[in-house]
Amino acid sequence: MTNPNSPESLKGKTLRWSFADGPTAGMTFEHSFKQDGSVAWRTAGKEGKSTRVDKCATVRVDDSVFAVSYLGGSGYTLTVLLNFRNNEAIAFGSNDKEWSQQKGSFEVVD
Repeated sequence: MTNPNSPESLKGKTLRWSFADGPTAGMTFEHSFKQDGSVAWRTAGKEGKSTRVDKCATVRVDDSVFAVSYLGGSGYTLTVLLNFRNNEAIAFGSNDKEWSQQKGSFEVVD
């Protein structure tokens, strides 16, 4: 059954997510998924320039779940599973020395 809350694609969407645990616990981030496959993100509530990454994979896993993954300029890879059924976000962040898992929630801003 199709989930009416889940978009067909994340392109053109802005999502705001925050994590309850892990190294970014309590922080909220806005991610804008561009039509060209890039993503721009920033810490929500802070004025200033966003960070843009040219390549971002967004894969629709099923009617309610998307997987998002990108390599940031700092050398960290972020992979997030977004469940539109319950607005849960599960993320994995890693570089060549560290790995972390985080859980939180998200909302579609536009």
